[in-house]
Amino acid sequence: MKCEQIRELLPDLAAGMVKGTPELKTHIGSCAACSAKLKGLEQTMALLDEWQVPEPSPFFDTRLEARLREEMARPAARQGWLHWLRVPAMAASFALVLATGGFVLNYRAALFPGDESRLAINVPTPTVPVEPGTAVGDLQALERNNELYADFDVLDELQVQDDVTATP
Repeated sequence: MKCEQIRELLPDLAAGMVKGTPELKTHIGSCAACSAKLKGLEQTMALLDEWQVPEPSPFFDTRLEARLREEMARPAARQGWLHWLRVPAMAASFALVLATGGFVLNYRAALFPGDESRLAINVPTPTVPVEPGTAVGDLQALERNNELYADFDVLDELQVQDDVTATP
């Protein structure tokens, strides 16, 4: 067995949960690192077995219950008579913020005249003339004639239908 496999079994072996196989015992006897690790774990387990849990004070439960009652009664005293108004007021203020944002986005040109350059997304036009047939020229032609090219799909469908009806 390898040391990595043995080290996984050492905590269970030190706690007495696993019985040591002969192969495991021979490895621990021959490997100083694994035997030192097992001895350290056994010492730790022995210390944990000797540890005594401190006893809580006799009045712990009584004081805990009294404190819980106090804490449960406290929020009712703090709420007051306007507590019911908090949730609807928060919902109304959130709706007002959303409505104001929608209004500003919808009517921003009317609200901010002369400021269209900052509010709109402007794509700069190239100052250098682009030759047709290049990639940039083709993209510009597609952008200028977008509506025209969008109708080509209808023409393609009509041509496919004509071809199907024309073949015998």
